[in-house]
Amino acid sequence: MAPNTKVKTLKAEPSGSSQSLHTQAPAWPEGAGTRTTTQDQAFTFDVAIVGMGYVGLPTALAINASGRRVLGLDVSDARLAVIREQRADLLDSDKERLSNALLDPTFMLSSDLSLLAHAAAVVVCVPTPVDEYLVPDLGILRAACASVVDFATTGQLLMLTSTTYVGSTRDLLALPLAAKGLIPGRDVFVAFSPERINPGVDSFSHEDVPRVVGGVTPACGEVAERLLSASTKLVHVVPSADVAEMTKLVENTFRAVNIALANEFADICHELNMEVMDVIDAASTKPYGFMAFTPGPGVGGHCIPCDPHYLLWQLRKARLTAPVIEQAMAGIAGRPHQVVEKARRILSDRNHGVAGARVMVLGVAYKPDVEDLRESPALEIIAALIADGAEVAFSDPWCRTAPDGHGGTLESEQSPADWGADLVILHTRHSQTELDWLAGAPAVLDTTYRLPKADNVTRL
Repeated sequence: MAPNTKVKTLKAEPSGSSQSLHTQAPAWPEGAGTRTTTQDQAFTFDVAIVGMGYVGLPTALAINASGRRVLGLDVSDARLAVIREQRADLLDSDKERLSNALLDPTFMLSSDLSLLAHAAAVVVCVPTPVDEYLVPDLGILRAACASVVDFATTGQLLMLTSTTYVGSTRDLLALPLAAKGLIPGRDVFVAFSPERINPGVDSFSHEDVPRVVGGVTPACGEVAERLLSASTKLVHVVPSADVAEMTKLVENTFRAVNIALANEFADICHELNMEVMDVIDAASTKPYGFMAFTPGPGVGGHCIPCDPHYLLWQLRKARLTAPVIEQAMAGIAGRPHQVVEKARRILSDRNHGVAGARVMVLGVAYKPDVEDLRESPALEIIAALIADGAEVAFSDPWCRTAPDGHGGTLESEQSPADWGADLVILHTRHSQTELDWLAGAPAVLDTTYRLPKADNVTRL
C-alpha cells in the first residue's frame, strides 16, 4: 500500500461509547474559534514526546526520521543520560536512528517540562502500571497530563498513547483544558492513539504498523491523523477517543486470554502424556480460524499483565463482571507459582529439598532479546525460591542485575555452566544464550517448551 494511505471510519461525536461506565461526554463546540489547525502559530518544535521509555524513545526517533523537529522530555535526567550515551535498549534500526538524531540540531532532549508550550503537538508516552494489588496506578499519567495542561497553549494537538481506562483522555486532558478555557476542537486538539511498539522485535518497522486514533471531536481526530500520517503508512480513524482507548484494551486482553488458554492446554497435554507444542504446531498449519499462542512461565512487560486490569477496575465501578477475562488474568498471575511448585517436585524426586538447593535461572527478562524486567515472572520465581531457602543465581546476557525480592540484588553469572546448579530453570531463551551445556546439567525445568526431549529435561 502506498505511503500515507489512510483508512477512515465514519466519524461522530463521542457519545455513548462508554456512557454506561463513565460520565457523558460533553458536547464540545465545533468551529466556534478561529483556529482550525496547528500550523497557524510559530512553534519551536513540531512534536514533543513526554516520556522517553520503551515507547516514547522509538516514537520520537520515528517522528524525527520523518523530518519533524522533535523534543524528547523525561523527568529522569538519568534516563536522558542513558539515551545521550546511546546505552538505551533499542532495535538495531532504532540505534542507528538515535545516532543520527543526536547529531541533528532539530532533535532535543530535556527534563524541562515548560518547553511543552513550544511544541505544536504533544504526545504522552508514560507508564501506566498496576500496583501489588493489581489496581491501576495512574500517578505517573496524571502527573504527565497535569503538566501538559499547565503548559498547553492555543493551537496545540495533545495526544495520549499510554494504555489506560476508557474515558481517560477526556478526564485527564479534555476536561481540565476546557476548565482552563481551551476548548477541544476549537482552541486545542485532543486525541488518543494507542502505542503499538513491540520491544525487541523488528518484524515490523514503526512506519509499517497501522495506527488507530480517535479525537474527542471530529476536528481533533483529523488533526491527530495528519500528525500520525507523517511517520506511519496506515492510519485508522475511529469515532472517538473512547473507541481508541477500548481498542488497545481489546488488543492486549485478547492476547492475555489466549496465553492463559495456551497454558491450560499445556497442563492438559501433560496429563494426557503428549507434547503441547506438537499440538500447537499442528494446529498452526490451518491457514484460517487459528492463531498460535504458546505457553510459558507467565507474562511480563508493561502490557499483558497490566492492561486488562484497567478494564476490570473500571467495570467494578459499574458493578459489572467479565468472567473470562477475570479467570484468564488469575491464571496468568498464578503461573510463576506453578513453576516454583514444579521445581520443588523435581528436586524432591532427586531426593533434594528446596532448602539448600542451588537453582540457576536462565534468562530473567520478560521476553527474548530485551533487557526489560518489568513484571517478569522470573522475579517472582526467584523470590519464592529464595524464600524457601534455595541458593538462586541467574544468567542473562541482556540483564546485568536483578532484584532478589528480599531487598537484595543478584548479578548475572557469566559462566552458568560452571556454577554447579542442582536445577536449571530455562525461563527466557535469548537468541544468544548458549544451551548445549544443559545436556550435562543434573535437572532442567523447561518453561519455554522448546528444548529437545531428554532424560534430564522436564516440561513445565
